[in-house]
Amino acid sequence: MPKMFRPSTREARILSEIESSREHARRKAIFKVKESIDSVSNALATKLIQNKLVETSNKNAIEEQLHKCIENLAKADDFDIDYQIAPVRRLVENPNIVSLYITSFILEKLIKHKDVEDIYGSDEEIYECIDNQIKKYLINAKKK
Repeated sequence: MPKMFRPSTREARILSEIESSREHARRKAIFKVKESIDSVSNALATKLIQNKLVETSNKNAIEEQLHKCIENLAKADDFDIDYQIAPVRRLVENPNIVSLYITSFILEKLIKHKDVEDIYGSDEEIYECIDNQIKKYLINAKKK
């Protein structure tokens, strides 16, 4: 029979603080991206097209879809976010929730959009492109 793990109150408090800090960082990242939603969606669409990860006939339509994606992320509850990122949850070791959500959106939904001709690159390449842009906005938001 396996040994039962019963953390002491001190260990339980530390585990609770770690979980609370992760949740706080998650909510903070979503809020900061929502504050600059127009510039983030424009930067993401531009970078995805420049890096030839998304081939499209209409950049504005891609930007509009990314804008809606970020709005949905800001309104979503934890279950909806976890459900959306489930297929790509293990894509990278320590993912940014915003980048992971947008990557999942691109791989699952944007690929079916009428103005998207094709999506190239691996899932990791798409995540890295998105994450680099999101980090710029999160860092800039911290400086303000």
